[in-house]
Amino acid sequence: MNVQLFIPCFIDQLYPQTAFNMVKVLEKVGCTVSYNAEQTCCGQPAFNAGFQKEAKEVCTKFLKDFKGDDYIVAPSASCTGFVRNYYPKLFDNSSHHLEVKDMQKRIYEFSDFLVNVLHVEDVGASLHTKATYHDSCAALRECKIKTEPRTLLSKVRGLEIAEMSDVETCCGFGGTFSVKFEPISIGMADQKVNNARQTGAECIISTDHSCLMHLDGYIRHKGLALQTMHIADVLASGW
Repeated sequence: MNVQLFIPCFIDQLYPQTAFNMVKVLEKVGCTVSYNAEQTCCGQPAFNAGFQKEAKEVCTKFLKDFKGDDYIVAPSASCTGFVRNYYPKLFDNSSHHLEVKDMQKRIYEFSDFLVNVLHVEDVGASLHTKATYHDSCAALRECKIKTEPRTLLSKVRGLEIAEMSDVETCCGFGGTFSVKFEPISIGMADQKVNNARQTGAECIISTDHSCLMHLDGYIRHKGLALQTMHIADVLASGW
């Protein structure tokens, strides 16, 4: 199966190894992966900040960069959810309407793609640690992803998953929310990290590096013995 990679801005700039690990897993399960180096942003930051005209220009480029019939796979439910749920509103009654309808069916978050398109649950990974899983708001509410990451993690040899309390509660990042409402954002991170620590976990795993970046910043600031890992990095471990 041919797959186009969509690598979000912050992963490209801050967590490139996660992108490489996603490629590693996709190729192992039989995908032929291509990457359009001309790709940029999906338009979400500008849209969320209220700059809809500017966002639409970026989104139009995204449609051009990912035209075709191949599946589009991203290590981010946040960006995937934005394309699926907000592109139809931006391009309603426009010449791009049909392109958007088609793209909605082709774009997938990584774990969702593995389980529901490729029907793969075990990639042969191993990681000997105790972890807890964080549901990002975008994965849970915009992409309807809940069981898929847990199914994949349950097959990772040596990995023990313990569910935390209030697992579906936001971590406090929310993009620019964490800047505009810093005290509230920090309080939410504090609650999430404390819930994770109460499980005895050594690691927080999620589909979204945006959440993990926020939580990791809080963890580092407090000097806590807890790490964060993207699910792609977990699934690429041990082989």
